[in-house]
Amino acid sequence: MCGRFTLIADLTTLQALFRFRYQGSLAPRFNIAPSQEVLTVVAEEGERVGKMMRWGLIPFWAKDARIGAKMINARAETVDEKASFRHAFKRRRCLILADGFYEWKKEGTKKVPYRFTLATDEPFAFAGLWERWDGPSGPLETCTIITTKANKLVAAIHDRMPVILPFERHEDWLDPSFDDSEYLKSFLQLYPSEQMRMYEVAPLVNSPKNDISACIEPVNSR
Repeated sequence: MCGRFTLIADLTTLQALFRFRYQGSLAPRFNIAPSQEVLTVVAEEGERVGKMMRWGLIPFWAKDARIGAKMINARAETVDEKASFRHAFKRRRCLILADGFYEWKKEGTKKVPYRFTLATDEPFAFAGLWERWDGPSGPLETCTIITTKANKLVAAIHDRMPVILPFERHEDWLDPSFDDSEYLKSFLQLYPSEQMRMYEVAPLVNSPKNDISACIEPVNSR
């Protein structure tokens, strides 16, 4: 699964890389957790638009928003089959911007956190889905991160990893006119291990209340 990630890069850098318009400011995030707002990119009338959405997808047909807490991830293998994700996979795909993610390794009774980034430290995009839910307080836009089997690097810590979409896949992924499930599922591959790196971080990241730069510091640098 993917249950925490980071987005530290500034807005100017992100807009240059992912080519989207966005109205608003963006603060660095060192420990993004489910139910919090995340930066997504969607296609609207042929243009890429940045939007803040709540992490934890609420299907349009849901009667209770609490279902979103169970929908932070969608499995690549069944994303076109599950009722919760099938509609979004066809019509409402998005990029979820990040520059690192965390996973935990079990060591005895402890869980040790690790951060994963690209080898270049550049920002990247998770393959995401989004929905608009009409709740009692008005429309709410929510999203989920698609996961797949872990590559060799991540597998040392966890058996699954988020799908990181290469730049050349972004255009088709965002285009709602593409609805061929097999074609779209071919995008949902594990990212090459040799293009990533990982390092241990402090247990500070275990609490979502801690959203500070110390969360991303390697433990061996202290």
